[in-house]
Amino acid sequence: MSAIVYPVPLAVEDFAPVLLTIGGVLFLGRILTPARAVCAAALIGAGGLAKATAKLIAAGGGPDLPWLRGMLFPLLSLGFGLLCLALGRHRHGETPRWLLLLVPGLTVLCGLGAILAADPITMLVSTTVFATIAGVHLIEVSRMRGDTVTAALFGGQLLVFFILGPLASRPDQTVALQWVEQVCNTAAQAAFLVAAWRLSHAPAAAAADPDKELIR
Repeated sequence: MSAIVYPVPLAVEDFAPVLLTIGGVLFLGRILTPARAVCAAALIGAGGLAKATAKLIAAGGGPDLPWLRGMLFPLLSLGFGLLCLALGRHRHGETPRWLLLLVPGLTVLCGLGAILAADPITMLVSTTVFATIAGVHLIEVSRMRGDTVTAALFGGQLLVFFILGPLASRPDQTVALQWVEQVCNTAAQAAFLVAAWRLSHAPAAAAADPDKELIR
């Protein structure tokens, strides 16, 4: 199959959801350990920027750089894995043992699969698992604080992630399909940014009830 020629506007738009996600994760630093949020944002952002940069280079008439595109899921997996651990600690006071086993174990397993298959797409599995767990944590924290709007925004973003993940991994990516994917992804990450801002700036309503207090 011949390589797709990306229009420059399509390539430029691909940076938008990345920047929105980075901003959202950084907002979460107000309720998590800031250093962990910054590291997670850096890893997630680096993965997204790598793919967007590769697309922009191709759109500008440069060479196809599969190694640069291939950094997407490995870096997303590491970033969302770190976010999972931070959110787990935030909800429970300490990181649950099952998360301490799952995150490094699944990362290594999928990493080995990617090496053996010579294709980083295997890391989509760990990325999906970690992003799902992180999303569920955020929804639950929002619900515990009585903020159903924020919980719904996180839930909507997670739903779009489920839909777009398999679509983005398809080899037959037409320009029209990518426009649909990117616009939907941008809207979903905008919802994530708004939800993260709301969660990070809202008072912890559960703090009035010792049985429901969130331990940082």
